[in-house]
Amino acid sequence: RDDDDINDVASMAGVNLNEESARIMATNSDLVGTQIQSCKDEPFLAAIPLHKRILETAKKLGITDVPAEVVTFISHATQNRLRTVIEKVTVITQHRMESYKDDEWYEQATDVRSQLKFFEQLERLEKQRKDEQEREILLKAAKSRSRQEDPEQARLKQKAKEMQQQELAQMRQRDANLTALAAIGPRKKRKLDAPGLLSIGGEGMGLCGGSQAGLGTASPRQYPRQKITRVNLRDFIFYMEQEREMSHSLLLYRALLK
Repeated sequence: RDDDDINDVASMAGVNLNEESARIMATNSDLVGTQIQSCKDEPFLAAIPLHKRILETAKKLGITDVPAEVVTFISHATQNRLRTVIEKVTVITQHRMESYKDDEWYEQATDVRSQLKFFEQLERLEKQRKDEQEREILLKAAKSRSRQEDPEQARLKQKAKEMQQQELAQMRQRDANLTALAAIGPRKKRKLDAPGLLSIGGEGMGLCGGSQAGLGTASPRQYPRQKITRVNLRDFIFYMEQEREMSHSLLLYRALLK
């Protein structure tokens, strides 16, 4: 009875179900009776070198024959293991690159960079103070006019003379640089728009100028910038330290020696 109701509705709409079924079967006749299979299984590693390596290891254990299925299985296992390692190391790198300076839930406790800058400034001031003291000693030695001079006094005078000559040469070089910059004039900013490209305001230049009238206002195409995650050796060492299988491995020991 339900089929009769459907036939009645279809006939009222002017649709013949038998003709539609025959048309569908004729359209998809190439798919009827076919068997769908998955893609060809491609090994991740080169089969011949991998098989040779497996045979070398198997001979040590008394195994002389290794079927091809074992090579395929090990190749897929290597691919899966490498994918897992890359995913975990990528997460570690992303965590390292996260910045919490603008997060309201975090408060900065120490700033090592500012501390290093402070110590560098102290060393610079200390070096400057020592240089000033040495300069005063040399100037006093140069101004002294004692008739009987010892070798140390003569050495200080010679050093003071060399220092004055060096300062004079630096002043001359500075004046020459300022004169050259004044002769060149102010630097001009390089134009970002190149011939043959569309500018930001939509005005065509070069080759695009002829087609501007037909296209109207054009906007530059913005391509999404691909984010690159750079993994360093420290991230990989941290990953190996967290893994149970690699925390006491020779590979971790070699990585720590680098």
